Amino acid sequence: MAEPDTTSLRAQLRPPSLPRHDPTEPAESSVIRALTRSWGIRATVKKREPDLDDLFDPDRLDFPEVLIPFHTHRRYRDLDERRRARLRAWAWIAYNKNVVDIEQCVVNPGFASVTDDALGIGPHDTIVLGVMQAMVDEQYHTLMHHNASALTRRRRGWVLPESVLPPSRTVRAHREAVARAASPRAEALVRLAFTTVAETSISAYLGLLTEDESLQPVNRATVALHRRDELCHSSLAAELLKIVFADLGRTDRRVLLDALADGIVAFTGGDAATWAAIVEHERIPGGKELIADAVAAAESGRVVQDCSAIRSLCTELGVADDLHLDW
Repeated sequence: MAEPDTTSLRAQLRPPSLPRHDPTEPAESSVIRALTRSWGIRATVKKREPDLDDLFDPDRLDFPEVLIPFHTHRRYRDLDERRRARLRAWAWIAYNKNVVDIEQCVVNPGFASVTDDALGIGPHDTIVLGVMQAMVDEQYHTLMHHNASALTRRRRGWVLPESVLPPSRTVRAHREAVARAASPRAEALVRLAFTTVAETSISAYLGLLTEDESLQPVNRATVALHRRDELCHSSLAAELLKIVFADLGRTDRRVLLDALADGIVAFTGGDAATWAAIVEHERIPGGKELIADAVAAAESGRVVQDCSAIRSLCTELGVADDLHLDW
């Protein structure tokens, strides 16, 4: 069957309730207008849900072993297959929790600061609509990842309680940055910066799990569906930052740039605290040595290597060299 003409469909499917706007208004964005118009035919929340049980294959890996930070360590290699399988399942549970934490504690609060107009930009209805659509998407992504973790626990027959895990590294850094903010306006800028980093970089994080054919099909499908939405959210977040950035003074720009750098460091790095909690819960022999060696080995590395989207955005704004960051 031939693929539908999505260009003409998008033009025909503009929501009838979408308010009129002035196309010459600089606060408007053609990118955001296009995203709001196409939401009904592209968003995962609008699609039929797959049957997760039909996708589950007990013989596939729950998580890529190469992404476990101590996968080459002798302590890990000496474990029997059942214990390694439990750690891989834990890695998948932690991956999902990290995504959910970012969506709930970083992204949607940042989007809410736009809809609440915390920065006084007076967002047009088109912008508010696009942001609210994205917030609906993020709620659905949270449900998707929760369902995927619940399926793993049920089909593997392992409890793997998320209460064992600490808040994700990005969430911890976000809370610290918000707490340091000197004013409500600075806090709103910090929230916008972290949301921008998350939305422009999360597709690279999700992409870590989309190419490995040895992985659990339901896990790959969950990540692939989420990633498709995030590629659109990346454009939305970038446009929002451009709109805000254009009217910022020197002091506000510095606050924003410092928060962008903090967000990039937090988002791309590994999370030793999460793995330490898992290893302790599983009572892995030599667990402290395992974590200490993994931390030492990862000090100069990143889990997410691809920062090209946020770097391109900063380059477009002419501030890539102003971030206190080693790209």
